[in-house]
Amino acid sequence: MKYALLFLLLCGAATPAFAQDSSGADAAIARGTLSGRVVEKATQEPLIGATVRIVGTAFGAATDTEGNFTIKNIPVATYRISVSAVGYESATKTDITLNPARPVTLKIELAESSVDSKDEVVVTADYFQKSGDAVVSEQKFSYEEIRRLPGGFEDVVRTISTLPGVAQAQNGRNDLLVRGGAPSENLFLIDNIESPNINHFGTQGAGGGPLSFVNLDFVEGTTFSTGGFGVRYGDRISSVLGIDLRNGREDRQGGKATISASQFGLNLEGPVLGNGQYLFSARRSYLDFIFKAAGFSFVPEYWDFLGKASYNLGGGNSISLLAIAALDNTRQFNDDADDRFDNSRLLSNTQNQLVAGITWKRVFKGGFFNLTFGRTLVDYKFQQNDSLLSPVFKNNSREDEFNLRLDALYQLSRETEFTFGGQAKTIGFGSDISLKTTNLDVSFSDRFYKSALYAQVSQQFLNRLRVNLGGRIDYFSGIDTKFYPAVRASASLSLDPQTNLNASAGQYFQAPSYIWLVANAQNRNLKEISTQVAVAGIDRAVSRDVKVSLEAYYKRYTDYPASLSRTYLVLANTGAGFGGSDDGFAAFGLDPLASLGQGESRGVELFIQKKLSDLKFYGVLSLSVNESRFTAIDGVSRPSNFDQRVIANLSGGYQFSDQWEAGIKFRFATGRPYTPVAAASAGGDPASGYQVTSQFNALRLEATHSLDVRVDKRWPFANWNLITYIDIQNIYNRQNPNPPEWSDRSQQGEVQTGLGLLPTIGINAEF
Repeated sequence: MKYALLFLLLCGAATPAFAQDSSGADAAIARGTLSGRVVEKATQEPLIGATVRIVGTAFGAATDTEGNFTIKNIPVATYRISVSAVGYESATKTDITLNPARPVTLKIELAESSVDSKDEVVVTADYFQKSGDAVVSEQKFSYEEIRRLPGGFEDVVRTISTLPGVAQAQNGRNDLLVRGGAPSENLFLIDNIESPNINHFGTQGAGGGPLSFVNLDFVEGTTFSTGGFGVRYGDRISSVLGIDLRNGREDRQGGKATISASQFGLNLEGPVLGNGQYLFSARRSYLDFIFKAAGFSFVPEYWDFLGKASYNLGGGNSISLLAIAALDNTRQFNDDADDRFDNSRLLSNTQNQLVAGITWKRVFKGGFFNLTFGRTLVDYKFQQNDSLLSPVFKNNSREDEFNLRLDALYQLSRETEFTFGGQAKTIGFGSDISLKTTNLDVSFSDRFYKSALYAQVSQQFLNRLRVNLGGRIDYFSGIDTKFYPAVRASASLSLDPQTNLNASAGQYFQAPSYIWLVANAQNRNLKEISTQVAVAGIDRAVSRDVKVSLEAYYKRYTDYPASLSRTYLVLANTGAGFGGSDDGFAAFGLDPLASLGQGESRGVELFIQKKLSDLKFYGVLSLSVNESRFTAIDGVSRPSNFDQRVIANLSGGYQFSDQWEAGIKFRFATGRPYTPVAAASAGGDPASGYQVTSQFNALRLEATHSLDVRVDKRWPFANWNLITYIDIQNIYNRQNPNPPEWSDRSQQGEVQTGLGLLPTIGINAEF
């Protein structure tokens, strides 16, 4: 199914480079620099006199009055960094790979120790750290952990898909399907700036796409919460993905040239205006060249640009500016009848996206605040024609948001923290939509307003129990019922220094997607989607570098938009994949809708992570056993479109030396539900893409599984660095099934399979 593989094709994606072996003289003089800042975790105040030590070496430093440190002339290798300070819990940062081209800069947070100094307790360095208000269901990944993942295309979202509770609708897509939820239920933040989507060729009203437009080279780390997150976050009900970008280098101008699996690009960075730094990148796909050479009837092409500037204003004040633009275009070639037929099954998706904002951070005695002004803009142009090039569906939409957000924390005492904040958002939305099968032709233009206030208290009891209690209220002007209050609570009890019992419960609300309000006036009667979520679990540090967690969760959905004309359809079952006529354009919410859908999701998740340490292997094992079901207005409870009952992921690797590294990733999932297809005369519904809706989600696909392998080779030289890699996806060529699609030409359902064996080669040259 070449349409479902819109962005993955990439055999021989690049040409191998030839370079001098760095085992010679160049390697002998290759040196790197490590710098960074150590701050108090809660208040973000700088820690003076903290000890920074490179484990296994004689290199080290102490932080200055601003919490900064610099260690120079370090032999190029991969290290662990141990950081300690009196009165604080130690921390260890692993996967610190130095290179001769650019200094590595770290931000290290230390939490106050819960052990009194008079107690004779040895506190060991900690490889794993939690956020203060997310005691359950949260995982963090560093840049290096994301970069080297086999089959990951150096893509932030593909790394997240290996975590427990995350299902995958099909290969080649970045639809986040978290604990039974739809891809529209996830919040994305880039440097605290909200983005409706972070993918090229995004799905309107959802959150997926084939490939992320966030340049991994500039990512410092990610934090992903699959449930139980605090009241700081709202208007999403399944997950929060926070992406933190690093600042540019401070010493001199530099850059990086890249040829990777799907694109080539150039990065630039360096100091600017005294205390400032900047980052800039421009990337272009070369898939259009590959598609055209291979004789495809369509070619996708995209550009993306990222710019960031950071300034230290002094006195605890800093400011950062961010702008990301993604330009996506799909071209079709209708040279003959076969091309026109092939393209008639493709929903053409051309769009431009902008994410921009400015953040002022102020650190003061006992706390800090972030004030962010963000702006996002998405221009969508969807079109699908029949084989005679007559339009079947058109949708030209524009979503333009301005968002002012405040997040603050004040430490009332050593045991008590108070966090509060709010946001105000104005949204300009316009859309012109036509759908031939239902004679729909509508133009819509309006301005919506959203706002929210939240507050939370975190209290430590007896150095063993931490409790978070908070409340939030959201407002949305676009629907009749406008205010939605929610309360959330979480707690973590330390049974011993290595073991914690954790629990979280609360209510979450999410406004309907703007596009769902367009086609029918009665859709303005929709309510915000509601979930009640409970999570309980236990985590234990088996050793300093190995952590195990076991969690159980329960989610109850109410007030989900459901179709009044397709009485089996809840919009929780839409939004993944490339969409179009195959599902009757269901993801756009063009039917008359009512907030009558309900659902349940439950599961148990096991997560084991081994960090890189003295033992030179690392890995992640996740296992999810879960079930999700939804009930539409016909009263029938059916499995969710994304109900994969068992999902297992194993990924990891081994560092043979500072130059050679290899990794694998294996994924297994039981088959997800699907609906058979047939001609209209045999029960298929043309308005639903010829699905036999009387058997909606009644069948299941076969189980899917695949193995990806990657080998990296580093080439450190005196003043620059080269990384080459070979990445082979689906190495044993498993033909994983996708749901069948109806073919007007053959008058039958055509069984589709995912991508088979896919080798790619990448080259990164940093200078």
